[in-house]
Amino acid sequence: MERFVEGRRAALQENIQCHQEVHVVMGNEACDLDSAVSALALAYFLAKTSSPPKAAFIPVLNIPRSDFALRTETTLLLREQGIAETSLIFRDEIDLARLHQAGLLSLTLVDHHVLPSTDAALEEAIVDVLDHRPLERVPSCQFTVELVGSCATLVTERIAQGPPGVLDRTTAALLHGTILLDSVNLNPAAGKVTPRDVACISLLESRFPELPAHNTIYEALQAAKFDVSELTTEQMLQKDLKTLSNDELVLAISGIYINLEVCQVLEEATAPSLHLQPLPSPWSCVSIYTQGNALASRKKVLPILRAALGGLGAMAGLEEDTAPPPTPMNSLVDESPLAQAVPPLCPQAVLERVSRMAAEQPPDPDK
Repeated sequence: MERFVEGRRAALQENIQCHQEVHVVMGNEACDLDSAVSALALAYFLAKTSSPPKAAFIPVLNIPRSDFALRTETTLLLREQGIAETSLIFRDEIDLARLHQAGLLSLTLVDHHVLPSTDAALEEAIVDVLDHRPLERVPSCQFTVELVGSCATLVTERIAQGPPGVLDRTTAALLHGTILLDSVNLNPAAGKVTPRDVACISLLESRFPELPAHNTIYEALQAAKFDVSELTTEQMLQKDLKTLSNDELVLAISGIYINLEVCQVLEEATAPSLHLQPLPSPWSCVSIYTQGNALASRKKVLPILRAALGGLGAMAGLEEDTAPPPTPMNSLVDESPLAQAVPPLCPQAVLERVSRMAAEQPPDPDK
């Protein structure tokens, strides 16, 4: 699998230059772990079993490359299995419309069976579909649409029906982890697992007994899925972004995976007391307050939060109201200009200054 993925970019360019078929295997626009792994595994299987292999089988991750860091569970599993991000091909790196216009494109869809309106012109190129969601429209090509827990289950079944020896350990590990994550670790109470998912996990483990224990891989992927520690604020807002729109407005809805148990610390704070009064919240996971103590600025709230987050040591020795340093004197004048009243600042000036400070800050060598 690793060598197959590494060679995809060269194979794509060679077939384009030789005017030969490019067979793209592509998941849906969410490009979650199931879509990504299903595309990689099925493209690998098709390349190994097609005779003669005239087409270049290209797995495509259906997002821009810049969004890949947001798929934290996918980056973890691929990295652990030795699949280099630099070897992957993303949607913004291949012109499917142009390939179709040139008569070179064949398209297999995994983890979805209806193209968005922006890709309607590619419908004619679809030759196969594997999907595990309810059928919205009967495809006009060969298709497998079954209500199982994971599309990776359908890919595993397809591979199992092929020649022996095609399935390697890397592909098995990718499929194994994906099915476990999608089926909530084969937990019947979650309502997602089916007997076919269980059978595929058993098949993969019978061929590769060294695959990690269920809890080990599931917990690692589940933790990675909600891990935003390496993401910027903008990336966190994009990670689970959903949008609604009409003719006048586009509404963005983001989910931020941050534990808010610091709320109790703020409610019980006494130095200073914030005088928080809860307000009604439309979401059980979000707490909203009105702050009665208007004098408790962010500067005074910050030490409370730092202490709660384990940063108390960094605040040691600082009093609640630290006195400013003495005004420096200049020998050429009676007193320092700093002793005079601070000139008024407009909000725009403050924002510009903060932006310059952020731009001038040297990079952190530990990151």
